[in-house]
Amino acid sequence: MQGFDALLPPEMAKKAEMAGVQKTRLDWLTLLALAMLAGAFIAFGAMFATTVLAGADGVVPFGIGRLLAGSVFCLGLILVIVGGAELFTGDTLIVMAWAAGEIRLRDMLRVWGIVYAGNLIGAIGTAALVFLSGQYLSGGGEVAKVALTLALGKATLPFEQAFFLGILCNVLVCLAVWLSFGARTLSDKVLAIIFPVSAFVAAGFEHSVANMYLIPLGLFIKAWAPANLWPLIGSDISHYEALTWSHFAVGLVPVTIGNIIGGGGLVGAVYWFIYLRPRQPRQPKPRNIV
Repeated sequence: MQGFDALLPPEMAKKAEMAGVQKTRLDWLTLLALAMLAGAFIAFGAMFATTVLAGADGVVPFGIGRLLAGSVFCLGLILVIVGGAELFTGDTLIVMAWAAGEIRLRDMLRVWGIVYAGNLIGAIGTAALVFLSGQYLSGGGEVAKVALTLALGKATLPFEQAFFLGILCNVLVCLAVWLSFGARTLSDKVLAIIFPVSAFVAAGFEHSVANMYLIPLGLFIKAWAPANLWPLIGSDISHYEALTWSHFAVGLVPVTIGNIIGGGGLVGAVYWFIYLRPRQPRQPKPRNIV
């Protein structure tokens, strides 16, 4: 009979390994559909965070505002883990199954490629729906102002900074996923997710899939928002000249590489080394015969 206590780390490692194996056995259409869901789920979390930050500038202390944004952004990963979906950043933990020899490199890369594409479709599709709904006009344009500020900042990050912010982000995201492997109940999973994800958002780290929503939303607002929005937010469209689709595409590269290293290398590979690597049987010490 299965107990209610959380799994111990060695058991979590085996569970993570088997989860990686199971992902590689999914057909491409199922994998793509699950990935599109994950892209939408992370977008919902980002939309929630953007709305919470609206009007906070100059009213709420910076750290408190970031904490609130991080707390609500958790919705995205909660929906992914509890609702069931395939998120690229979390799937970097498949490295554990590959390192254990349970799957081939090409199987892992296949999953990553399909999931990344599905996340992109789901996130941009959700950004388009949010734009068409007019939700970004809420709060007298304050939501749009936050969305544009976030999009511009992320699209114009220097390569090196985006790379290291991507590493740090996915260390925390994959630690949240890792902790969820130890959970026995739904509430366990939710609690395991909240603090690592809140930390990465509050610190301003870079998540490739969140950026697939945040930057396109800013681009949609820049291109098609009504003319009366700009006086409302006290800005001008020329201020967002550097917010372009090419900057979005190029900017995803360092963040994505950083996410792979952070999640696959600094979390997945480390836990494989600790709990799953092959070990030589200990040789008995020779006994002295007098």
